[in-house]
Amino acid sequence: MRKTITFIIVLLASTAMFAQAPIAVGQSQLNAGVGFSSWGVPVYVGLDFGVHPDITLGPEVSFRSYRHNWAGSKYNHSIIGIAGNANYHLNRILNIPSQWDFYAGINIGFYIWSSPDQYEGSRSSGLGVSGQIGGRYYFSDRFGVNLEFGGGNAFSGGKFGISYKL
Repeated sequence: MRKTITFIIVLLASTAMFAQAPIAVGQSQLNAGVGFSSWGVPVYVGLDFGVHPDITLGPEVSFRSYRHNWAGSKYNHSIIGIAGNANYHLNRILNIPSQWDFYAGINIGFYIWSSPDQYEGSRSSGLGVSGQIGGRYYFSDRFGVNLEFGGGNAFSGGKFGISYKL
């Protein structure tokens, strides 16, 4: 039992030592997961591209569906979101260990509602700008988990998912 525990500790420590964050200039990262929203549970996928040692840019798409009760009737809706984001990664200036990646940034996006013809609610969001703060923990040099909080966009609260450096 003692050998097993020692092996697990050494394995976890060696994995953490090889983790590197944030992504390097010219490198890309795939992100995917679920969001927190009052209009259903959004799923998302996005890419981040390293354009500066501390800055990433990237596109993101999301989808969700939900049922809404209005005027005594039930309506099924679906929402597709298309957004772009820019993040400043704080690791270098705050001297954060490499297995962690903390960032803050802005995003700009557009959301399209697909609703029944009888429903008199909104059909599109128009262009919107919002902000986010988040972090990642890398289990290895390529794979990690992320948690992000923001507002004024499709996730109106946050999102949780995985990150994979390509």
